Amino acid sequence: MEVSNTNRSALRVDVLTLLPQVCEAYWSESMLGRARQAGLLDCHAVQIRDFAPDKHHITDDAPYGGGVGMVMKPEPIFAAVESVREGGPRELVIVMAPTGVQFSQSLAAELAVYDHLIFICGRYEAIDERVHAHLAQREISIGDYVLTGGELPALVVIDAVARLLPGVLGGEGAAESDSFVTGLLEYPHYTRPPQFREWAIPEILLSGHHEAIRKWRREQSLRRTLARRPDLLQTAPLTREDILLLDRIDAERRQKEKSPDLSAGRQNDEESELQSDSGTGTGTDQAGSS
Repeated sequence: MEVSNTNRSALRVDVLTLLPQVCEAYWSESMLGRARQAGLLDCHAVQIRDFAPDKHHITDDAPYGGGVGMVMKPEPIFAAVESVREGGPRELVIVMAPTGVQFSQSLAAELAVYDHLIFICGRYEAIDERVHAHLAQREISIGDYVLTGGELPALVVIDAVARLLPGVLGGEGAAESDSFVTGLLEYPHYTRPPQFREWAIPEILLSGHHEAIRKWRREQSLRRTLARRPDLLQTAPLTREDILLLDRIDAERRQKEKSPDLSAGRQNDEESELQSDSGTGTGTDQAGSS
């Protein structure tokens, strides 16, 4: 759900990266671009290389103990963070790393109450452990897969958090029906034309009956979640109406699973009868010719 405090100042976001142009290109467009223009979001990409103390601006070095790849040095990262840190009570330093907690909608809501988010984006093989141990306040991962850097994960988090800020999506409560916000996958959406090729939209959506449409959407959300992400139902806040709907959907599913078996059984019986009739006829012909 959206953050309730509408009197808050813009959320400040600093992304520490070796590729600032990647971040700047993304948050200059669409929803994030409009949020920045409206003064709801204040984004900055900070080049880590600018804080390297040597004349060549080196930000990585070989790992102690040997091994493949290069490790990002701690000095430029600490200096970059310290250059943007304001020290407020609602400020958070985040490292995007596969060792972090898995990102979720509930975590996005938790981050949306902060005034200042500082993201550290790694490159190469790893970031020096002293950054994780003595600088980062949170570590976040967006999933169990490998990317070449932390920029895309940071942008994923920023996008999800920004949607929850008041005014970013326009309408009040606009984010509250999104998938995962309710604990379920979202219902299907349709727009004009009502008939496209041979596919028509569900008639209920043309009825103008708001309560019937609400129930249809809820049922579709439950059906989609049960079929695609049944694990979400373990923690979703379900009403009595939801539970009754799920019982009905499950009964329909079990009935549908039985139906092919019955049909196949009848088909097998019919094939056996045909084979039996065919076999009897052949035997008679053979007997008659002997």
